[in-house]
Amino acid sequence: MRTNSLKTAWRSEEATLGLWLSAADPVTTELMASVDYDYFCLDMQHGLIDYVHAVPALQAMRSSKGIPLARAPWNEPGSIGKLLDAGAMGIIIPMVNTVTEAEQAVSACRYAPAGSRSYGPGRAAPVLGPSYFEEANEEIACIPMIETEAAVENLEDIIKVQGIDAIYVGPSDLGISLGLGPGADNDAQVFADAIAHIVAVCHDNGIAPGIHSVPTLVGKRLAQGFRMVTVTSDTAAATDGARRALDVARDELSADRRSSMY
Repeated sequence: MRTNSLKTAWRSEEATLGLWLSAADPVTTELMASVDYDYFCLDMQHGLIDYVHAVPALQAMRSSKGIPLARAPWNEPGSIGKLLDAGAMGIIIPMVNTVTEAEQAVSACRYAPAGSRSYGPGRAAPVLGPSYFEEANEEIACIPMIETEAAVENLEDIIKVQGIDAIYVGPSDLGISLGLGPGADNDAQVFADAIAHIVAVCHDNGIAPGIHSVPTLVGKRLAQGFRMVTVTSDTAAATDGARRALDVARDELSADRRSSMY
């Protein structure tokens, strides 16, 4: 089976950088996957992607060196299993707030005896390798999301659930839960304390801390100790690129108008 380079990097305490994919367009996915990110994550929760779009997106990523991940719509074994069977090599699971919910997430990602995942990797086995069944429990990444005040309070127990490979912080939902509102970051001390606590607990337990981010925050997140940082999204990157191109074109137009006055 294909080696999950994310898990290899995390075991060595190396940082990994990723791109979020929200657009339901395999051509966009294919173009984005040609960029040298460490992972690409299909957003099935808040993105415009449904299962019918996820399979072509995973196909579009096949030649990429980046590891294909997916954020499941919810902590539900049916949707998690289908995404893994389609070829995702890791699942980010939303709103994991308790030990029981963490155990459910792990169980959905693992074949027995480590879990309860049903067998049927229709695309995953042919694409990821003939030893898929024997190695999937080791290579698939299970990544619960910590994004509420309750989850932060329960983290020291959640993190001890066997089979968790990384924790992924949703800063907007965390901010909302703390009474601060959504956003990639927040200056409030309660938010900073929650972030520091998450990173410390992860490092103490040998689990990679991850977080959703934006380009201007990546340096800060790496300095804080995060080892899985999503840099941007396909839609944001496309919009930013179009905006920069227009700004350059308008500057050129202004220069041309000034020169034509003399």
